Amino acid sequence: MLTFVDYPSPTGVPARRPTMRDVAALAGVSLRTVSRVINDDPTVADALRAQVRGAVDQLRYRPNLTATHFRRRDGRSFTVGLLLHDVANPFLATVQRAVQDVARDHGCDVLAGSGTDDADREREVVERLVARRVEGLIIMPAGDDHSYLQAEQMSGMAIVFLDRPPAFLAADSVLADNRTGAAKAVRHLLRGGHRRVAYLGYRESTWTNQQRYQGYCDALRGRGIALDPALVRHGLYTAKLAEDATTELLTQSGAPTALFSAQAAITIGAIRALRSVKQSETTALVGFDDFNTADLLEPGVTVVAHDPVAFGSLATEILFRRIEGDRSPISEHVQKGKLIQRGSGEIAEK
Repeated sequence: MLTFVDYPSPTGVPARRPTMRDVAALAGVSLRTVSRVINDDPTVADALRAQVRGAVDQLRYRPNLTATHFRRRDGRSFTVGLLLHDVANPFLATVQRAVQDVARDHGCDVLAGSGTDDADREREVVERLVARRVEGLIIMPAGDDHSYLQAEQMSGMAIVFLDRPPAFLAADSVLADNRTGAAKAVRHLLRGGHRRVAYLGYRESTWTNQQRYQGYCDALRGRGIALDPALVRHGLYTAKLAEDATTELLTQSGAPTALFSAQAAITIGAIRALRSVKQSETTALVGFDDFNTADLLEPGVTVVAHDPVAFGSLATEILFRRIEGDRSPISEHVQKGKLIQRGSGEIAEK
């Protein structure tokens, strides 16, 4: 991230940020000389360079890199944009850190924003990042039409989509194996003898939820088990909604003997419900995506896990290959999930 620090005011009133003109005035040199020193022009005399650096340190001046790129001959801003749904989500927080680590290796900063899984908010944040002249974008999309990015893409901006593929736009993407990963989780429950497996899902309109629900249906169909709509719950976009829905399922007539949770936050809500009705030891549970304390609970939570570091790193490496001129065909990269057995998914039907 870019950080700008205000220099102190003797009156105690917050001061404005120092500018290059302030540095030039304090050092007693021209604005052009300050610019040459900041840009490491080797022709500047050592004494003059020290004079300007002294003024920079005294004022605690920080260059405005967003504006500086306009003056660079190559037009580079050395920043990339990142849009995630919720940076408070532990999985996505790790993805962001991975993006920043790779960007740093390429000498770039990351400007990050949150889209809160809202199409209008997505477009608003993207437009702000584009206005900052970022060289590339990594987007976890919410909308179902990304043609608004065609003009930016045609002008040379690199774009990579994360977790969900783009719509009406040709761009690289890095995805989880949503459908096959969900089917893997449900088949694991079915092998334990369960036939009444509930589906706990996110917003029904989202691509990831649709794919994971299809995986759930695939696994049931493969075992010749008819889909029971009474065991399906969508729209669980908070842990509290997931807890309430799971409690209602577990206390209804014909309750499920196993649960498949399609997202980490939903899994946490389901665990709270299982504990509240005292069924943690008798109702099986497999979640999609891991979370920090899953191995510390009793029983430990069985999950289909994806590596967030690999997720973010791959997307960023692809982005920089495009920035650096890679013109190979657009590709879709699918990260396979790993079934981690910890106990909750191994509770057999009785």
